Amino acid sequence: MTDEVNYGPLAGLIGTWTGAEGMDISPEPDGTEENPYYETIVFEAAGSVENAESQTLAIVRYHQVVQRKSNDEVFHDQIGYWTWDASDGTVAQSLAIPRAVALLAGGTCAAPSNAGDAVTLEVSAKAGDPAWGIAQSPFMGEKARTVAFAHKVTIDGDRMHYAETTSLEIYGRGFEHTDENTLTRSA
Repeated sequence: MTDEVNYGPLAGLIGTWTGAEGMDISPEPDGTEENPYYETIVFEAAGSVENAESQTLAIVRYHQVVQRKSNDEVFHDQIGYWTWDASDGTVAQSLAIPRAVALLAGGTCAAPSNAGDAVTLEVSAKAGDPAWGIAQSPFMGEKARTVAFAHKVTIDGDRMHYAETTSLEIYGRGFEHTDENTLTRSA
């Protein structure tokens, strides 16, 4: 790890974010369920790492906890990292959820031109992709297979909006599971 880190477009993520306007649209055996939610995401600067003496990645670690508005029950807990490779503009999100699913999604993003400019991060992953792929337990692969993932995050000062789509094969059909929320930085 090095002391001086170029976080590029990830710099705007760092902090504690809360949002109470989330909507989760998820599959049910007989249709669709809509779950209004609130959440907290904590992003922490984690320094940088050098890979094979030729790549330097800036690292932001995060933890996301999502609760249903209807009963305050936690229904999603996610940990992961965002990384930035300034040499080629690659941004990546690695994440794991306790349903025995993990993924590595990637995309590109230019560093913001001016301090204070809005930044949009877009990453995606597909099952079977050798670069940006999805790993899941045999049970999940059989019963609730994740086949693709797309995540778009826009940071504009102390406001962040995201929309993500997890493409599933579940209950004998394809389903686009979506989550969307707007959050504000509280710390």
